[in-house]
Amino acid sequence: MTLQQLKYLLAIADSGLNITAAAEKLFTSQPGISKQLKLLEQELGVQLFTRKGKSLAAITPAGRDVIARARKIAREVQNIRSLAREMSGEQEGTLAIATTHTQARYVLPDVLRVFRERYPGVNLELHQGTSEQIAELVAANRVDFAIATGSLQLFSGLTMLPCYQWDRIILVPRGHPLTKVPQPIDLATLAEHPLITYVFSATGESSFKEAFAAQGLEPQVVFTARDADIIKTYVRMGMGVGVVASMAFERADEKDLVALEAVGLFPRVTTWLGFRRDSVLRGYMVDFVSLFSPQLTGDRVRRAAALATQAEVDALLADLKLPLRASGQAPARPG
Repeated sequence: MTLQQLKYLLAIADSGLNITAAAEKLFTSQPGISKQLKLLEQELGVQLFTRKGKSLAAITPAGRDVIARARKIAREVQNIRSLAREMSGEQEGTLAIATTHTQARYVLPDVLRVFRERYPGVNLELHQGTSEQIAELVAANRVDFAIATGSLQLFSGLTMLPCYQWDRIILVPRGHPLTKVPQPIDLATLAEHPLITYVFSATGESSFKEAFAAQGLEPQVVFTARDADIIKTYVRMGMGVGVVASMAFERADEKDLVALEAVGLFPRVTTWLGFRRDSVLRGYMVDFVSLFSPQLTGDRVRRAAALATQAEVDALLADLKLPLRASGQAPARPG
């Protein structure tokens, strides 16, 4: 058994069992991958895939176990390389981040600009998606960091660090009837209007829906999107009232939109950054975490990374004061 064979095995699994696609991804030949797969199965004495003609049809139970262990081996190989580079003092490499549109659009630009100036030799990869898509990227070992909000059950294998908190705001066009009602608005009043908000998690978890349900209300959600800019576009068209993250409201939006306070209507939300528990964090990775969340000092990040369970991490950071990120501004440093 060789590392190359395991690499081919993972490429096949990540390419939908399409050997040709796996070969293209690895810049090698399809016959070469097929030969190595056959040799691996012969050495192990088990069939890793069921076949239909010359094509792979499905992963066998034994194949699932072998692939899971191969992923661990691949991560450890990468960790050894990272450790060696870190010990040699290199400041070159790659930092791959998976996050939501809100983080990528409204929070990360300033952080990545400073990081890029500090580490010009590090290649940055930014992947955007839903919580489920981010979890898939983490599972496939394609990213170093995941940055998201909620959906904690999707990321049980990560060390998760709380970064900052934020509230939702209500967005309406200027002159909208909601601008004339007594403030702050209550949920019963909000439920009378068609609403536009973020796509709900496929897991069913939604503090937005739970807030209405707790008061026996049913929100009229007429449109959902993962992109706050799209939500704002449809609010401007008069399709409904927007409910978005506070940081999504920028100075330029004040020309035709009004942001109404929603503090207390919905639970305050915590954005977190996570990495695999078996990861070796290089110096520039630790520095990125501190840039993104200044209260997470390098010492705190390294101590958290050395812990075996999330419960231990939570205990370590129990006294951490999280900043509140408001609309159009960077989070204040904790007092």
